[in-house]
Amino acid sequence: MTDTAAERRTSIVLLVAAVCLVAANMRPTITALGPLIDQIGADTGLSVAALGALAAVPLVAWALFSPVAHTLSRRYGQPRTLSWSLVVLLVGTLVRSIPGPIASLWIGTALIGMSLAIVNVLMPAVVKREFPGHVAAMTSVYTALLGGFGAIASGVAVPISLIPIDGDPAGWRFALLISGGALLPFAIVAWWWAHRGEHHRYVRSPAHHGRTGIWTDPVAWLVAAFMGLQSATFYMLVTWLAAISMSTGRSEVVAGIDVMVYQLFSIAGSLLLPFVYRGRIRRAVPALIPIVGLVGGLGLMLAPAGVPFWGATLGLFGGASLAMAMTLVAQRARDHDASSALSGMSQSVGYLVAAFGPVVFGGLHSLTGGWTASLALLLAVIATLSVVGIFAGRERFVLEKR
Repeated sequence: MTDTAAERRTSIVLLVAAVCLVAANMRPTITALGPLIDQIGADTGLSVAALGALAAVPLVAWALFSPVAHTLSRRYGQPRTLSWSLVVLLVGTLVRSIPGPIASLWIGTALIGMSLAIVNVLMPAVVKREFPGHVAAMTSVYTALLGGFGAIASGVAVPISLIPIDGDPAGWRFALLISGGALLPFAIVAWWWAHRGEHHRYVRSPAHHGRTGIWTDPVAWLVAAFMGLQSATFYMLVTWLAAISMSTGRSEVVAGIDVMVYQLFSIAGSLLLPFVYRGRIRRAVPALIPIVGLVGGLGLMLAPAGVPFWGATLGLFGGASLAMAMTLVAQRARDHDASSALSGMSQSVGYLVAAFGPVVFGGLHSLTGGWTASLALLLAVIATLSVVGIFAGRERFVLEKR
């Protein structure tokens, strides 16, 4: 093996490791919140509606800052932009866990949302650029890790909060810090190491290939709708599934494990996508995946005592639908620049839609005192996702004349 070939192989290994570590840090700061939401409410006095709004803060930030990612990437390059976004994510995680003023909880959560918005947008373009022949497979690995580490954060958040420190429980702030920030320094170092000295390679003039047409492109809007609806289902469940579980008589710790199981099964859903997204059925897959979610949602509504099984079913749907959304972002664009533009647009619109999910879900529970109306909303969103999938599955590309 030549030195050049060996260097290339080492570079690929480092890049894969960096992408995997970034994926591992994309969900824990968000998914640890749901199992701790009762503790946060009891400690801060926030109402159910305010707690739903807190869960929606990152989604609103994603909607506002996703379009900025493409501009920053063009000006400073993807590697540098991603590096600084990871640093801001670490800062937000630290600020959110500062004891004392409740303002730090909101400010830290907003910083987390801003940073994740940039990373969310750029990672599909990174996959498109670096792994052009393996987009579906690499996207599935990325989303599986994203779901897996998000699941771990949900499962360990409550136990960490109960660890005795000086005779008292560590508390939700400590749990959010550890579950969300433990791996972040490793991701920052790995990403920098894999791209050291390379950030100028991907810098383009902001005027190059103007992508403003992405906002009027019908294919882009289909991808955005798919992204938004699947995200809304995830954030409804990751925020409120623990509360639903506890309403059936399960303990706080067990309810956190139920949320973890939901996300662990999303790994299987993500990894299964490349095996079903092929051949003649490929076009129908975006519309068929939500059927699994309808089964899980109906089961949760009609037989809530089976929450572990229905949560697992919804996890399969959630993982597959997220991997499908990310794959559509990559495959509905001809090049990584168009993919970056599509990613920014679709995630901006998509997460604005998703932001309403946990708020309305919790609001319906507050109004009715039960979960039936909230779960009916979940089912309606999943059904709409299936309809959108019919059209999003067609092989068309953004920014092309039709």
